[in-house]
Amino acid sequence: MCPFCYIGKRKFEQALTEFAHRDEVSITWKSFQLAPDMQTEPDKTIDQYLAEHKGIPLAQAREMNAHVTRLAENVGLTYNFDKAVVANSFDAHRFSHLARQYGLQDIAEERLFAAYFTEGKNTADYDTLVQLGIDIGLDATEVRNMLNSNLFAEDVRADIREAQQIGVSGVPFFVFVHKYAISGAQDSNIFLQALNQVWQETGHDALPLAENDGASCTPDGCS
Repeated sequence: MCPFCYIGKRKFEQALTEFAHRDEVSITWKSFQLAPDMQTEPDKTIDQYLAEHKGIPLAQAREMNAHVTRLAENVGLTYNFDKAVVANSFDAHRFSHLARQYGLQDIAEERLFAAYFTEGKNTADYDTLVQLGIDIGLDATEVRNMLNSNLFAEDVRADIREAQQIGVSGVPFFVFVHKYAISGAQDSNIFLQALNQVWQETGHDALPLAENDGASCTPDGCS
C-alpha cells in the first residue's frame, strides 16, 4: 500500500537488468505495516483517508496523490488513487508468505501492487485474494483455507519485529545480505552500486548499514 514501494520495486528491477550477476540474486519480501490499525473501508477514498490521517484539506491530499501518480508514471506505472480501496494489509501480507512457499512471492507482490494501485481492488477481501492467488498459479482452496485460519500471522508479526530491531521506520527499505541498507525509492544507479559493492565484498566482515534519504512512507505519511 506504500506508493513508493511499487516505484522502488521498479527502480530496483532496472538495476538488476544492468547487474552482471543478476541470475544469482534472490529476493525475499518482508512484511511491514504502515498503518496496522487501519480499518477496511471500501466506501472511503484514499484521498479522504489521507486528509483525515494527516489532518489536511481534501484538496491538498488529492494533490499529494497526484504528485505521486506523476512519479509513478516516470517508471511506467499507472496509479488510480480515485479507485484505490482503503484496506488493512495484514491478510495480504499472509498471502505473500503463502506465495513464498511456492517460489511465487515476487510475482505475488507485483500482483498485489497492481491490484491495489491500478485496478482498485480490495486487497483485504478474501474473494479478491483468492482470485489473485489463482492469477499467479496458487490453488484457490489452499489460499482460502489459509485466509480462514491464522496461518502465517506470526510470520508477518516476526517480520515487523525484525524491522523494528534494525531500525526501520519507513518503507521501502532494502537490506543486502545483512551488510548494507538502502532506504527509499532511490535511483536505479544507487541500487546498482550497492549490488556491485556487496558482490565484491561477499564473505567479508559485515559493515554498518548505510544511510540515505530516498522517497519513502512512514506511519506519518509519505515524502
